[in-house]
Amino acid sequence: MRSAATAGLGMVTGALVAMAAQRQALEAMQERLEHLERQARSQQHANLARQQRQHWELLSKAIDDPQLAEVLDIFERPVTPERRRQYLFANALYTNLLCYYRIGNMGRDEFFKHVRGIFQNPIVREYWYATQQQRASLTGTEEAELGKLVDDLLLQLEEADTDEWWVVGEPPAE
Repeated sequence: MRSAATAGLGMVTGALVAMAAQRQALEAMQERLEHLERQARSQQHANLARQQRQHWELLSKAIDDPQLAEVLDIFERPVTPERRRQYLFANALYTNLLCYYRIGNMGRDEFFKHVRGIFQNPIVREYWYATQQQRASLTGTEEAELGKLVDDLLLQLEEADTDEWWVVGEPPAE
């Protein structure tokens, strides 16, 4: 009887040791997975920053060269070369905010507040309306969600019965 109890105790002890080793292995794998996820986010942010830099370089060339700007003239109605340059700059402003949001430099609330500010400019609003069809093709994306947020904000600004634009609209919940 005593040897059966000793054997049973040995088996329980062995099982506990094995479980502890498994737990340590699982924790090590979890740590490694978290490290890899941080690396992936960091790489994604670096890729977005490179893309933003390249976007700005391309827009700068188009802003400086009317012939190149014609390539980017995809607005819903004809615009003058001067207005096209302004639209391209408005695109750069908005895209910069979008990039800041995507890499986590600002939350949705702050994005909303910055957008509310830049869309006080009538040329930026005009640009937004002139590119409406382009955004329509982005359904189901984060960019489409943010575009809808801007559309809703502009509607609220137009319907607002106040000159205090900075209080119009409710910043979205994170």
